[in-house]
Amino acid sequence: MSADVADLRCNGDRRPERTQKENTMAYTQPSARSSSPSVAKPALSLLAAILFGSIVLVPLANAKGEEVVRAPSGISYVTGGVGMEGADRLKAMEKDFNLKLVFADKTGSYLSAVKVAIVDATGRVVLETTTEGPFLMARLVAGAYQINATFAGQMERQKVTVGANKLSTIDFRWPAH
Repeated sequence: MSADVADLRCNGDRRPERTQKENTMAYTQPSARSSSPSVAKPALSLLAAILFGSIVLVPLANAKGEEVVRAPSGISYVTGGVGMEGADRLKAMEKDFNLKLVFADKTGSYLSAVKVAIVDATGRVVLETTTEGPFLMARLVAGAYQINATFAGQMERQKVTVGANKLSTIDFRWPAH
């Protein structure tokens, strides 16, 4: 047999390739170089999936801060509004609530982690929570309430009368830190 007879050699994709050799037919182990593309493709796909997943999940995690919650008293409320997207999400929800609280210092910088207690006219606490952003919106029974808001150990109190279908907005301002 002549030296120009081609044998079949297996590359990394397990497809035979023709090479000029002696009259032998053999499948050989692919070299590290030829196998790396077949290993690299799944690895790159996995990496891309992880990166894409983290890009998609971060906004979802942030959105979770603006989920409507129901207090044990039955009051529905939402807190959050961190960043422009969070504030926009809450703005879109305003029609579902009749009380909006805004927390900031005297310079206008928004505050978070404000302890809030909403007390009805009978003295019963209908909502008690700590904010996850500068806004808290609640759906209250129409009536008179006292709002106690505490930030950095300093309590501010305001009274409000809310209607059934009109949004009342109350601003709380603390000294700048």
